[in-house]
Amino acid sequence: MRRTRILTAVFALAAGLLAGAPVAVGAPESGSVAIAADTYTWKNARIDGGGFVPGIVFNRKEKNLAYARTDIGGAYRWVESSRTWTPLLDSVGWDDWGHTGVVSLASDSVDPNRVYAAVGTYTNGWDPGNGAVMRSADRGATWQRTNLPFKLGGNMPGRGMGERLAVDPNRNSVLYLGAPSGKGLWRSTDSGVTWSQVTNFPNVGNYVADPSDTSGYNSDNQGIVWVTFDESTGTSGTATKTIYVGVADKDNAVYRSTDAGATWSRVAGQPTGYLAHKGVLDASNGYLYLAYSDTGGPYDGGKGRLYRYATATGTWTDISPVAEADTYFGFSGLTIDRQKPGTVMATAYSSWWPDTQIFRSTNSGGTWTKAWDYSSYPNRQNRFTMDVSSSPWLTWGANPSPPEQTPKLGWMTESLEIDPFNSDRMMYGTGATVYGTENLTNWDSGSTFAIKPMVQGLEETAVLDLASPPSGAPLLSALGDIGGFRHTDLTKVPAMMYTAPNFTTTTSLDFAETNPNTVVRVGDLDSGPHIAFSTDNGANWFAGQDPSGVSGGGTVAAAADGTRFVWSPQGAGVQYATGFGTSWSASTGIPAGAVVEADRVDPKVFYGFKSGKFYVSSDGGATFTASAATGLPSGDSVRFKALPGTKGDVWLAGGASDGAYGLWHSTNGGASFTKLSNVEQADTVGFGKAAPGASYQTLYTSAKIGGVRGVFRSTDRGATWTRINDDAHQWGWTGATITGDPRVYGRVYVGTNGRGIIYGDTSDTGGGTDPGPGPGPDPTPTGACAVTYKITNQWSGGFQADVQLSNTGTGAWNGWALSWTFPGGQTVSQAWNADLSTSGGTVTAKNVGWNGTVAAGSSVSFGFTGNWTGTNARPTTFKLGDQSCT
Repeated sequence: MRRTRILTAVFALAAGLLAGAPVAVGAPESGSVAIAADTYTWKNARIDGGGFVPGIVFNRKEKNLAYARTDIGGAYRWVESSRTWTPLLDSVGWDDWGHTGVVSLASDSVDPNRVYAAVGTYTNGWDPGNGAVMRSADRGATWQRTNLPFKLGGNMPGRGMGERLAVDPNRNSVLYLGAPSGKGLWRSTDSGVTWSQVTNFPNVGNYVADPSDTSGYNSDNQGIVWVTFDESTGTSGTATKTIYVGVADKDNAVYRSTDAGATWSRVAGQPTGYLAHKGVLDASNGYLYLAYSDTGGPYDGGKGRLYRYATATGTWTDISPVAEADTYFGFSGLTIDRQKPGTVMATAYSSWWPDTQIFRSTNSGGTWTKAWDYSSYPNRQNRFTMDVSSSPWLTWGANPSPPEQTPKLGWMTESLEIDPFNSDRMMYGTGATVYGTENLTNWDSGSTFAIKPMVQGLEETAVLDLASPPSGAPLLSALGDIGGFRHTDLTKVPAMMYTAPNFTTTTSLDFAETNPNTVVRVGDLDSGPHIAFSTDNGANWFAGQDPSGVSGGGTVAAAADGTRFVWSPQGAGVQYATGFGTSWSASTGIPAGAVVEADRVDPKVFYGFKSGKFYVSSDGGATFTASAATGLPSGDSVRFKALPGTKGDVWLAGGASDGAYGLWHSTNGGASFTKLSNVEQADTVGFGKAAPGASYQTLYTSAKIGGVRGVFRSTDRGATWTRINDDAHQWGWTGATITGDPRVYGRVYVGTNGRGIIYGDTSDTGGGTDPGPGPGPDPTPTGACAVTYKITNQWSGGFQADVQLSNTGTGAWNGWALSWTFPGGQTVSQAWNADLSTSGGTVTAKNVGWNGTVAAGSSVSFGFTGNWTGTNARPTTFKLGDQSCT
């Protein structure tokens, strides 16, 4: 059940960023490269979860401060007041997309404001960049980065082991990082600013999941997997003397230093034959607990053990809750109750069937009880209740036979943490969500404890396709691992993903433009059909029939009136059908693997693209003819769409940095294309409702325009562009899919590779075209202005604020400078989306290059972090040049 993390998106991603193409020349389309700016509000279309959460970290000094890491979707901080998670790495940009994979997190228990993240998604060639250590002094509100000379693998095998990154609990300027790929153990002595290898550490690891894997994914050395300090061997301000390190080596899994890292040795007497996934030390009773598995996880593992090491005597004790012969799983999730020494819990992370298992001991592993057991096989008796009403799709719409149940307790349960301040609160991550309980100690009294999702705000899905029909649900999605959803309300979690059939990954979907109740989707499934249809706008589905040879979803297109379909599946050539796919015929004239789309007006016209060639069918997909269009990208990292309402109006985006790359437009059904000269690179294209007064639909793209990577909008057919995201909202890689909303001007849906479905709404309610550049920069714009100043986060000695500056006048600004004086002597430490300077007590914020143009009626936003003492009162007066703002 959901065993494969979205690798199809990974392959597409690698191809999109790495594949080359020879230079091609297109006729330039006139247009300006100047970029206007608009203020957008960004939110997630709520799904709540959707991916693997391999790590949860509580701060041990401050109550209610906790973090979660995901394998491809960044990191999050728990917000106790709202019981939600807030994302921390949305500022990761296109060029550093790999830094959305988080292999480890560390929260500083000396200074709780400090948090660290070791980032990087793949250690093989799929990620072109090296890893990095991100450091924050404001709980993840802003970050600084130190690049590493090697890669890190937040989405690699073994990612549930850890934590690889650790802060010395006595001297918090000292950190350690365990590296993969034979790169060894690394140390920083200046709070993560610089790093150097611990050259005398004796073992870089040797375990690989599959040495024969030529891709490098399963054949990489998983390296050094956790670091644990014995805080009792140090005092405040001096480095902790005793440090334990876990190594991916079945014969030599645990090492120790007793002189603050000067020397290291293998811990004597340790068990062999297993990998130590976790090492958790209870300094109050001197026990180091270890969870072992025969593999690195997170999917596999057939045998495992739990051990306890007495640090004072060197005694090893097997405390496994079941006999080795009875295990069919490995152990990984491991935690202790800091309020109740001797209470320890562990998970059978790789027990897929019938369910995961959680074990609990209150006597240091002497005896154990289980979260569930058999009353009489196959019937189960659970110590817990589960309520998934907040995320009802977690049942998968399943109706399994005992001993399986739905919802499951979990799978891939490699993270498990008891709140160090609250014995009743526990959280654990699964392959799809974060579960938790707040009455855990009921377990010990013999009554049931209540489990529910604790995941709101944490959105971790890979988005492969999006559609926004002109009627019915505003959003239909194609997602990795959990199939996709029909959102009737973007602010609420849908009741269920697509079922009947339930694809593991939906790769493509489409609706009939003039009959939006007809919807088709295709995807991947271990066994069963790879295509499904709906006649009620995606509310209910029925399976179609596969033509011979189909092995995966590919892409699919619905005729404008829904009477026929064209499908380009994996494993078979392009196919067409009249009606709902009960009988397919092979299309001719188009190669296998082509991307297919439908004309949005003529139900017999379909389009295709493959390897630099554009293909057109005018007989419902039966035959295709290669267009004479030239200058298109020669690679296959291309996405194109036909404009609703106009026959033959096609926009095509894609390419590669060493060849043709950009945005092309055809008004004659693909017979020829014109390349937009003002778009340097583009990877997606979508359409939304036209701006007030405009006759042409609004264009959206994830692109590079004017030297800036971002999400852009045009209301004048691409003549001018507005960047609608900002540096704080980049979400890594956004090259898979984008679409506007045909019913709401300015609303755009952006697909991410791990941060779910992002949607944005504009503050711009102006005319039909975005303003072009003025005659020259004007650093002191005239006209009325208004300021909204909001403190979005505050902690002892520090705060974060957002400022929105609105042009309430009648003319556009071409450059701006806003100044104010703090009433409490506050100071600014770091800013984004503006250049901030101070003179005496006056702060001046000036536009950066891309957001200097602000149309009348529009706004621009920026933010900063600062320091305060005494009080943190808001400024009362803001000036734009010499003019006061309301």
